[in-house]
Amino acid sequence: MPVEPITVLSEDESWNLLAGVTLGRLITTLHGQIEIFPVNFVVQHRTVLFRSAEGTKLLSAAMNDEVVFEADDHNVARGWSVIVRGSAHLLGTFSEIEEAERAQLLPWTATLKQYFVRITPRQISGRGFHFGPEPDLYSSFA
Repeated sequence: MPVEPITVLSEDESWNLLAGVTLGRLITTLHGQIEIFPVNFVVQHRTVLFRSAEGTKLLSAAMNDEVVFEADDHNVARGWSVIVRGSAHLLGTFSEIEEAERAQLLPWTATLKQYFVRITPRQISGRGFHFGPEPDLYSSFA
């Protein structure tokens, strides 16, 4: 039986795949412009947690009711992509920050990233991809 080239991932599969990688992209808007930022992150309690310094990334995440987060991975045979749509929240209380610190999320670069941001999902969707040759366009007309 041939393998489908694209499959829809379940919510559990999507969270499990997200938890296995550490680099994703935060997509926001600021002043009507789409912004995209690479961020290292962790999954904690089915939310996406990342750290930020002051700047455009933090400002645009805090100013938007809706953000999008995407992460993916692949090898030579297959790949996947997961998209999280939700709201970003700058953590400010002692208990929120204490909980975030338990995730042991460390910055990748030698810069101070003193703020934690948590994306609470409204929707998560994922797709799995099995790589292979492109089908012959003309074989479907035979």
